[in-house]
Amino acid sequence: MRIVVGSKNKIHIMKVEIENKKNVSYESELRQDIVTGDWVVIATGRAKRPDEFALAERIPAVETNDPFENPEESGQEQDVLIYRQPDGEWSLRVFPNKYPAFSRGKSVRQLSEGPYFAMSGVGYHELFVTRDAHRHIALLETWQVAELIDAYQERYLSLMNRKSVSYVQILHNHGKEAGASIAHPHSQLMAIPVVSPYISLELDGAERYYRSTRTNVYATVVEYEQSDRKRVVFENEHFLAFCPFASRAAFEIWIIGKRSSPYFERINDDEKFALAEALQRSLYALYKGLKDPPYNFYIHTAPCDGRDYEHYRWHIEILPHTATWAGFELSTGIEISTLQPEEAAKYLRAQLG
Repeated sequence: MRIVVGSKNKIHIMKVEIENKKNVSYESELRQDIVTGDWVVIATGRAKRPDEFALAERIPAVETNDPFENPEESGQEQDVLIYRQPDGEWSLRVFPNKYPAFSRGKSVRQLSEGPYFAMSGVGYHELFVTRDAHRHIALLETWQVAELIDAYQERYLSLMNRKSVSYVQILHNHGKEAGASIAHPHSQLMAIPVVSPYISLELDGAERYYRSTRTNVYATVVEYEQSDRKRVVFENEHFLAFCPFASRAAFEIWIIGKRSSPYFERINDDEKFALAEALQRSLYALYKGLKDPPYNFYIHTAPCDGRDYEHYRWHIEILPHTATWAGFELSTGIEISTLQPEEAAKYLRAQLG
């Protein structure tokens, strides 16, 4: 390489020797989800250090008017469930969404147009609001998270047998990038007349694995992750939290019960507190390690359509927003992660001490 250095009176020509670095070869991995069969790419050539994910810019949460601070004054509908402390102050309340995605109705009407099929968007859409506007789940006490899980179960049981309901989805969005339009922490429940295609993939995959191996795929995963340990984030008596082998995004976490049960609504009191601990610790590890990233979590459970799903196991999936889908992901459905789940789990464990 030649560098020309100029001055007013003369030109100096200096030859600089630059050592050519050897090209480093990075081998990406295609990993397959053991349940659904979906593929993901672990693109190690694009790899970041775990702590670099904490440097991502966030959309600041600006809340000029909190509609959940005083729901009555903001025109929210009447509570369907409320938890109060000994002093009479509410700690958690559940009420119908003021702007529901599904309309309350008694029955589903089938609609059609030429070759196309449709049905009326009948269902239930409710919000679970915790009292403190500035303390999300990662910063709550275990009993407060257990109270939230208890409310999830209570409303699930109340709605699951309604005529128009085939599936109940419980979810939580944190951060604007994750779809939280209101900064005040809140979860959502949607009871809908159809079964999610993603749930159908999991149900079919669990059945297919059982027919092939005569074993439960979720039991196989839990047993292996418990013994291997390298992807485990947190564990207690009843639950295992780990970064899945085929993680769709860096720092994805699954929380699965050790007791085989397809149905979230059948969780017992001991399991509620254990789940509260596992969920809070997992979210706290993300909060501390990634500096409060946006995320979604949701409960995947068997449909409430009266059928038996003995080879399924309900679980929680936590997906931090550590990447943006682009053309490849949208065109193929194959997601790219830039961090091995083994490294992600190691980093998250360190956040918990």
